[in-house]
Amino acid sequence: MSEPEKPKNKQAQKKLDRALLKRIIHLFVPHKKMVFLTVIAVMVGVVLGIAPPFLIKVIIDEGIVGENLGIIAKFSALILVAVLAGAGMTLLYGYWGVIVGQRIMCDLRQKLFDHLQNMSLKFFTSTRTGEIQTRLISDIQGVQTVVSNTLVDQISNVGIVISTLVAMILMDWRLTILSVVMVPLFMLIGNWVGDFARKVRTGTQEQTAELNAMMQETLSVSGILLTKTVGQQGLLSSRFDVENQKLAGWQIKSAVIQYIFFGMIRLITQLAPALVYWLAGWLLIRQGDTSMTVGKLAAFTGLQIRFYFPLTGLFSAQVEIFSSFALFERIFQYLDMPRDIKDHAGSKPLPITDTQGAVAMKGVNFRYEDSADELTLSNVNFDAEPGQLVALVGPSGAGKTTLTYLIPRLYDAESGSVMIDGQDVKDIKLEDLNRIVGAVTQETYLMHTTIAENLRVAKPEATQDELESACKLAAIHDHIAGLPEKYETVVGERGYKLSGGEKQRLAIARAILKNPKILILDEATSALDTRSERLIQNSLNDLMKGRTTFAIAHRLSTILAADQILVLDNGQIVESGTHETLLAKDGLYARLYNEQFTATKDSETEEDQLTVN
Repeated sequence: MSEPEKPKNKQAQKKLDRALLKRIIHLFVPHKKMVFLTVIAVMVGVVLGIAPPFLIKVIIDEGIVGENLGIIAKFSALILVAVLAGAGMTLLYGYWGVIVGQRIMCDLRQKLFDHLQNMSLKFFTSTRTGEIQTRLISDIQGVQTVVSNTLVDQISNVGIVISTLVAMILMDWRLTILSVVMVPLFMLIGNWVGDFARKVRTGTQEQTAELNAMMQETLSVSGILLTKTVGQQGLLSSRFDVENQKLAGWQIKSAVIQYIFFGMIRLITQLAPALVYWLAGWLLIRQGDTSMTVGKLAAFTGLQIRFYFPLTGLFSAQVEIFSSFALFERIFQYLDMPRDIKDHAGSKPLPITDTQGAVAMKGVNFRYEDSADELTLSNVNFDAEPGQLVALVGPSGAGKTTLTYLIPRLYDAESGSVMIDGQDVKDIKLEDLNRIVGAVTQETYLMHTTIAENLRVAKPEATQDELESACKLAAIHDHIAGLPEKYETVVGERGYKLSGGEKQRLAIARAILKNPKILILDEATSALDTRSERLIQNSLNDLMKGRTTFAIAHRLSTILAADQILVLDNGQIVESGTHETLLAKDGLYARLYNEQFTATKDSETEEDQLTVN
């Protein structure tokens, strides 16, 4: 997967940022009603917040200096009411802001998950699982604070700054000018730190993805099994240490940025009141300005703190927003990836009840990568009648599995046509195609949940009787019934609590539940010993009745029962026909058959001897 092209200059970057910001703001549109109510609550809270400094001025100048307890009591009570009401509004708009933010995050996660679910198999074979998980979990988690809190906080901060600035001007315009002169320093610091923070956030997330991918690969059941069997724990630990140290370096930079930013802001906010005291003293002592009372000075410094505090929030949010742009870019990069396999405007439904199951390929060419020089499949042609068993035979890497991938559109042919009942699969709605085609693959995947839930992946509404019936046909019910938790037994990560044969029989039961019209068996009995295979062969024969089956042959019995055999070599069908006609040709099929027949005969003789002993 290619990374997005970086802007070549600052102007291009600003244009990109504006487009990105517009797109981020659009995330709030579906929740505009709640956003509007939140903004109203913020404005009420802001207005209540500027009342206390004016009330303090009256208390000092008229109550304390004038020794009037009535004024002190009255205006102190008003301050209490204003503060409590303001706190209540802060709690309300904070709560509403979190609701809006969480709904947006939920929408974003769902949208990204659904988009990834609809990506083609090619995307997943070329992208590490850890990278995908980082985008879906870590990146979205990284912008959660921005979406949940930043909007509300910044509306509040803007309202506080504007209302406080007006109040400061009304109180004393000269002190206000001095206070405002300090604002450009906030802007300069925010811009500098924001640009650098964005680079740090990008580096941190990219390194997090690298570390997540490594953990996914090495700490899965398969990864641990490989590590322990080859005895290279030390090597992998060293590699992990290198990547871990890199991530720690990026996180240190991130922490240092925060300390530098808030340290400089704290310095400015501590210097500003001192300058105000100096100017007020100069106006009072040297200019004889009697309007500069103690109450006014106390009230103004209170307003000054109220003015600077949200500025700090605005510019720290600027740092957070700019750095979060890197995460939004990564999220939108995935959302913008085109789906190479999707329904087009002319796609037609094909209900499973109306499907006969005839499959044909005409002049099909395919390669996994556009840049590849050689075709994986070349000029493939065949016709499979409804209900036929078609065996695919050939040496490893001949293209047998790839051919079956084209039927359910896990990949699309580069040229030529793949057809079901005379209709190109590209013209069939994917939802219907998924129902029509079922598969039992050599590598059985089971989720870390119960046996029942693993079976219901094929048919969510299946009853317990249906589950048991399918498992009886797959010769696995008796084993399940003997487990302490029966169908509620948790199978473990990738089904590692079950043997290979048990997992394969569960996969067959799952296919029975799905009841597709077209069935693909990709060496479906390869994980079974001869005795187990014999147990379920009749079940497979029952499963294949009335449906078109493509079997990548592992056992001779499958080959012998086939209505037609397609022999592939180097991506081409070099022979086709029945078992007898292909043997008579004495070509590649005859050679493969004779090699396997000899090996199988020897293996079965050894197994019979072991059984007797």
